[in-house]
Amino acid sequence: MEPRWLTWAREIQAIGQTGLAFTQDVYDRERYERLRDIAAHMMADEAGGDPAFVEGLFAGETGYATPKIDVRGAVFMEGKILLVQERADAGRWTLPGGWADVNRSPSEAVIAEVREEAGLDVRPVKLAALYDRTHHPHPPLPFHIYKLFFLCEITGGIPAPGTETAGVDFFGRDALPELSTSRVLASQIARMFAHHESPDLPTEFD
Repeated sequence: MEPRWLTWAREIQAIGQTGLAFTQDVYDRERYERLRDIAAHMMADEAGGDPAFVEGLFAGETGYATPKIDVRGAVFMEGKILLVQERADAGRWTLPGGWADVNRSPSEAVIAEVREEAGLDVRPVKLAALYDRTHHPHPPLPFHIYKLFFLCEITGGIPAPGTETAGVDFFGRDALPELSTSRVLASQIARMFAHHESPDLPTEFD
């Protein structure tokens, strides 16, 4: 679903990053740095961005290149799903979640994200989906990302926004607000409703 130039640029960047992590040869290092620069300029030119900004993003990535992990919590109350309003995305809405932190398991990460963004304590009960972000029509990003969606039960707390969120509310399937499509899609929320209503559905992947 993504443009081919983005797939190529992301792979070139990953080759450059991984090569820089392992090479001991000064000339190979120059070649891998050049690959990273080419990838940055490809992305910036096609997206109308600043090459220096993209180069800075890439320079902060070291070691073997692997996908990043994004976790999302699907929390229901009285047939409605919990969404939070993103301060960083013009007030659009999403399932609570974000990057998985080091030293937290996936379930621990989603528990922390829901608490921090929505004020609720939850218990993950099912990994409903593990999606490759590139296979879904999200706006393009420079890195390869896996998205983990957990069904969660409320165990405590009071709905309240956090430092990154401006609002918290529950919405019916046919009354969704404007979504932060970089984070979640209406089709993915629809799948969470399906898993909530049919708990025996198998985990979805890719």
